[in-house]
Amino acid sequence: MWTPPAADFAVEAEPFYVPVRGEVQLFERAWQGNIPVLLKGPTGCGKTRFVAHMAWRLQRPLITVACHEDLTASDLVGRFLLHGDETVWVDGPLTAALRLGAILYLDEVVEARKDTLVVIHPLTDHRRALTIDKLATVLRAPPEFMLVVSYNPGYQSAQKELKPSTRQRFVALDFQHPPAEVEEAVIITEAGAAPELARRLVKAAARIRNLTSRGLEEGVSTRLLVHCARLIALGVPPAEATAAALSRALSDDPDLQASVREVVADFF
Repeated sequence: MWTPPAADFAVEAEPFYVPVRGEVQLFERAWQGNIPVLLKGPTGCGKTRFVAHMAWRLQRPLITVACHEDLTASDLVGRFLLHGDETVWVDGPLTAALRLGAILYLDEVVEARKDTLVVIHPLTDHRRALTIDKLATVLRAPPEFMLVVSYNPGYQSAQKELKPSTRQRFVALDFQHPPAEVEEAVIITEAGAAPELARRLVKAAARIRNLTSRGLEEGVSTRLLVHCARLIALGVPPAEATAAALSRALSDDPDLQASVREVVADFF
């Protein structure tokens, strides 16, 4: 039997995060009360950074799974693998998180198959247990273990929604793009950008996000603004940096790209 060491998942340095709506305190209380948490919000608005910050704050290992349609229950729980002449059980991320008392973060959880998600149900109610049939054992979650999932409700189709029976096992936190002053602070800190550059990028982003009413699937994420600021800080001309990180990254549609470029031209 093999479980990865907790040190492999330690969040050693504090991830930069600015609280906005009391989410830090609510997350802490949920962890203390053994309550699983659902994070909802658009791409790149800080959900993953928030979980990393909370893992650091609570001094717990953090195991992250990027969910996808081929994710199976065995991928989460574990499986027997050949190692030399032996067959060895190797823990999946869910089992490892239980053994280590870690925070398990299932990112974009609705991308996983619905039959796969059933495996987490016993961990989200009073049982807080995982039955591993292949080992003929039941693992009880230690008090330190926490399950966190996220998804983007604005992007998911009707075929990729959380079932009510799954949703109601979590308390939910809503995430949006941060306020302008917070977003500027993130860009300055993460990209080493000058305050004036951060201010112009945030103003441009606010205008670009209004284009969602004209066909843009999603507004520009804070992550993309950081990428853009980093390119400019590394000497890439603003026109090239904004084209690479904003207009071309946001859409393949020539008309939408042109609209984004028009917005950006007002600030650069």
